[in-house]
Amino acid sequence: MSGYALDAETAKDRLQSELSRARYTLRKVLEDNAAKIGFAIIVAFVFMGLFGPYLAPHHPIEHTMRADGSMMRLESPTTTAPMGTTSFGKDVLSQFLAGARPTLIVGVFGGIGTGVLGFLVGLTSGYFGGRVDEALMRLTDLTFALPFLPMALLILSFVTPNIWLITGVLVIFLWKMPARVIRSEVMTVKERTFVKSARARGAGHLRTMFLHVAPNVLGIGFLYTAYAFGWSIVAGASLAFLGFGDPTMTSWGRMLQQVYRSGAMRVAWWWVFPPAVGIAAVTTAVFLVGRAFEELVNPDLQTEQE
Repeated sequence: MSGYALDAETAKDRLQSELSRARYTLRKVLEDNAAKIGFAIIVAFVFMGLFGPYLAPHHPIEHTMRADGSMMRLESPTTTAPMGTTSFGKDVLSQFLAGARPTLIVGVFGGIGTGVLGFLVGLTSGYFGGRVDEALMRLTDLTFALPFLPMALLILSFVTPNIWLITGVLVIFLWKMPARVIRSEVMTVKERTFVKSARARGAGHLRTMFLHVAPNVLGIGFLYTAYAFGWSIVAGASLAFLGFGDPTMTSWGRMLQQVYRSGAMRVAWWWVFPPAVGIAAVTTAVFLVGRAFEELVNPDLQTEQE
């Protein structure tokens, strides 16, 4: 085995170095006041996604009843139903809290899947170049050419939608942007002296890619994974609003679809605002944090500010 092999101690030191850099980056990001607000909103959203169903005062699909036993249909906020009720007699607060979990699942797994797939495609394409780059970039161009909503609706029309299938469809169509950006960064990094030196000392392609090139573009990868979190939430809510969400789960997008189908969109503001504001707040929060992070990983932005 080559003397260049990465031993366990070196790997441990590198991991500790990366964790230390991640903590430093988080501290620098949170120095931005807008990023602090965004981070707080994201933490609250994650908390609702994890514990929302347990905090809901009622079951999201059960009817809300008055003390006299009558059903509360399309009623504005009261002490019994702090966010009002739907035209079907459901408690909006309970639906909002329960709907955070499917929305979080789509956002997290859609974002991670998009970021990882885009990162690997961009890394491979930029590092190897030539025919590999040509093939992967033509595939990327094809993905750019296909309109997301029509193609997603076409796919979901032939199957019963569920949250994991929807997440997979989102990843298939959203990986293209991070792939393009990562590729351009990798093509710059691979020409640096330390990468050529590693190859000259006997490092294989995989070792060079993942131990020398990848860490230098990881920041951009994390940035676009964060953005993909927001993209996935909006895209998932759009599909649910069009009637292609998971029919077994209450999500924020499905809440908007139900209020639209009921004809109460212009009347029941208490039914419309919670999911709409929730989606808008989370996606804006992701942008605020991402923007602050981008200023750290993108030297061009730092130069412009200076």
